[in-house]
Amino acid sequence: MKPPADTGAIRVLLIEDDPEDYLITKNLFEDLPGVRFVLEWVDSYDAGLEAISRGTHDVFLLDYRLGSRDGIELLAEARRHNPYAAVILLTGQGKYEIDRRAIEAGAADYLEKGRLDPILLERSIRHALLQKHYEADLEAKVRERTDALREADRRKDEFLAVLAHELRNPLAPVRNALTIMKLKRDSPEAVDRAIGMIDRQVGHMIRLIDELMDMSRITRNKLRLVMERLPLSEVIAVAVELSSTGIEKAELTLTIVPNAEEVILTADRLRLAQVFATLLDNAAKYTPPGGTITLTTEKRAGEVRVAIADTGVGIPAEQMPYLFEFFTQIDRTLKRSQSGLGIGLAMASRLVKMHSGSLEASSEGPDRGATFTVRLPLDID
Repeated sequence: MKPPADTGAIRVLLIEDDPEDYLITKNLFEDLPGVRFVLEWVDSYDAGLEAISRGTHDVFLLDYRLGSRDGIELLAEARRHNPYAAVILLTGQGKYEIDRRAIEAGAADYLEKGRLDPILLERSIRHALLQKHYEADLEAKVRERTDALREADRRKDEFLAVLAHELRNPLAPVRNALTIMKLKRDSPEAVDRAIGMIDRQVGHMIRLIDELMDMSRITRNKLRLVMERLPLSEVIAVAVELSSTGIEKAELTLTIVPNAEEVILTADRLRLAQVFATLLDNAAKYTPPGGTITLTTEKRAGEVRVAIADTGVGIPAEQMPYLFEFFTQIDRTLKRSQSGLGIGLAMASRLVKMHSGSLEASSEGPDRGATFTVRLPLDID
């Protein structure tokens, strides 16, 4: 049996082994007002099972008695192939036990033939369709949520692996430095170098732990901003100072293009500086030696925009949606870009939101660089 052509009507299939009951049902449909229905008929268990399993129609009217077998058995079998089929069970006897079994098997409704009229039939069909769509939407949302949880779990596993690696890396130099100090006690220069090595590696570990603590505070809504009126140029100066070593080490040129007039805003000095430093560090990681980073400040109506653009390797389009999520490491090409915990941009995004602003990223593709733009509201005098 071929499904009816798409006419915009509601397609209904009656699964009924009694021709007289088919004619009675057909007459009921002819009396339905308004909405157009297309009614078709099959007269066997097997044909009905195939139709429901394949979802050939919008709604199925299923007779309880189909020869030696019953419609509830058919429905239970068909639902394994088509769990969202809109099925209404028809029976000549109103028994609670049949009603209960029909609903448990997945029927959207249960109608007694002797009490059926056009209005009740139409109402039942509409209810079955709504329930079908609701169940399908709910399943899609559950599936989407499950996929998101699996992806988050995968990123957490990767994050823990990266965290273990990042925390373990400084330990080898520290152990080597301690060995040198034991073996070279009579060499002040060797001891001083070893102390310097320990100091650098411990400083690196402290920064990692500080990032983790900040992430924990933000996710638990425990981070509090200390807001004050201040010049934006001072915040940017602090960020540049924090990032200057990494930019110089990467052999990059930093250009700062300030707004024509000083911009005053209300912000947390240290946290906003942390945002810009993170973006500058990120640009330095992904820009090859000889490249440039440009920081531009522009005041517009009611807001200030700070854009940090680089001439680096760009951002793959498929990874853009995950850029500001925790535990995300964007897969790009520079070897030095693989260091870090993958939480810096997520932290920056949330800190900007806490300032009632927004952080956006754009890239024209591989080797075309990337631009991160911070938008912050200005006080209205």
